[in-house]
Amino acid sequence: MQANQHIYRDYFDEEFTRTIDENILQLLDRVWFRSRLVGFEPFPARNNLARPLIFASNHSGMAFPWDAIVVLAHLFRKLPNHYHTMPRPMSAPMLSKTALMNPYLVQHFWKKCGCVEATTLNFETMMYNPSHNLMVYPEGVPGIGKGFNRKYQLQRLATSMLRMSLLHGTDIMPFYTVNAEYLNPYAYSFEPINRLTKKIGIPFLPLTLLLLLVLVQPWAFYLALPAQLTYVMGTRIRPSELTSKKHNELTRDEYLALSETIRQQMQAGLDAAVQAHGQQPYRWRELWQRIKENRRYFPFFLPFAWPAAFTEFERRFVKNGERNFNLGLDRPGAFWKLLWRNPLVLAYFIPILGWIPLAIKGYRGHRLGRRGQQP
Repeated sequence: MQANQHIYRDYFDEEFTRTIDENILQLLDRVWFRSRLVGFEPFPARNNLARPLIFASNHSGMAFPWDAIVVLAHLFRKLPNHYHTMPRPMSAPMLSKTALMNPYLVQHFWKKCGCVEATTLNFETMMYNPSHNLMVYPEGVPGIGKGFNRKYQLQRLATSMLRMSLLHGTDIMPFYTVNAEYLNPYAYSFEPINRLTKKIGIPFLPLTLLLLLVLVQPWAFYLALPAQLTYVMGTRIRPSELTSKKHNELTRDEYLALSETIRQQMQAGLDAAVQAHGQQPYRWRELWQRIKENRRYFPFFLPFAWPAAFTEFERRFVKNGERNFNLGLDRPGAFWKLLWRNPLVLAYFIPILGWIPLAIKGYRGHRLGRRGQQP
C-alpha cells in the first residue's frame, strides 16, 4: 500500500475538474439535469479523523453513468469549503480500459476528475487517504445493468465496503440517487448478450428502442433523457454496532448476512427518497423554463451537441495546454465553429459508418484483456 499511494495523485487534476465544470457541466446541470442535493448540509464529518467516510449510493440502471458525473460536479461546485474532504469515487476498471467508456472519448476523464479504479489494493490504499473521503457504488456493474424492470431495487452489495468500514472503524454514509433510472427508461438487459459486449469493453448492452438510434447517430451512445436528478442523504450507518465481533473474526457467511442487513437499510431509505422526490422524474415545465432562460446557449444543452463541447474542451485543455479559457458556447455560430475545429465530431452524426473513426480512437492503446483485482 505504501508503494501504491501514487494513486492519490495519478491523473487527478483539480484544474481539469474545475474548468470542465465551468465550461460544460454547469450548463448541462442547470438546464438538462437540474440536480438537487437534499440533506447534504451540514456536510458529514469523519467519525474517525484518520480514515475517510465511505459514501455509498445506488446506481441508475441501463444508463451511461451521468448520475455519478452530476453529483460529483454538484458537490465540487456547491461545497467549495469542503473540497479537500469531498469523496473520491471508486470506479469500475472497465470505465478506464478504453476511451470509448469516457464521455465523448475524453481520455482519462474519470481519473482526471478524481476516480480511482476499484481494485482491492486501491480500495485499501485509499482508506489511508489523509484528506478526501471515498465514494462507492457497492452494487457494481450489476447495479448499472439491472434493467428498468428492477429500477430502484438495490442489487447485492459488495462486502468490501463493509469489510473496510469494520477494519478501519469508519462509518458508511448512504445517499440515494433518485430519477436517474429515467435517464434511459424501459431498457432491459440479458446476461448472455452482456458477456459478449464485455469482451469489447462495454459492460452491458441496454436493449431498448434507443439502441436503433445509437446505430444511426453514434452520439446517442452517451444519451441521457432530461431526468431531474435528486440526491438524498441517508442516515449514517455504523457497521461496528451491527456486530460484536472484530473484522477478522467474521466468517464469509457472517459478512454476507451483515451486508444484506445494510442493503435492506439502504433499500428502505431509497424507497422513502423515491416516494418523496421521484414522482415526477422529468418535470417538463421546469425543463422548458430552463431552456428559455438559457436559450443563448442553444444547442449545447441538448445531447446531440455535447460531443462538440467535450471534444473542443479536450482540444484546448489537453492538446493545446490552455488554461482559464471560456469555450464561448453562448456566442453566435459557436456550434459550427466547434465542428470546423474538430472534424471528428462529424462522425457522431454519420449512420453506422461513423462508428469506424470513433472506434479507432476509442480503442487506441486499449487495455482490454488486462484485469485488475476487483474488490
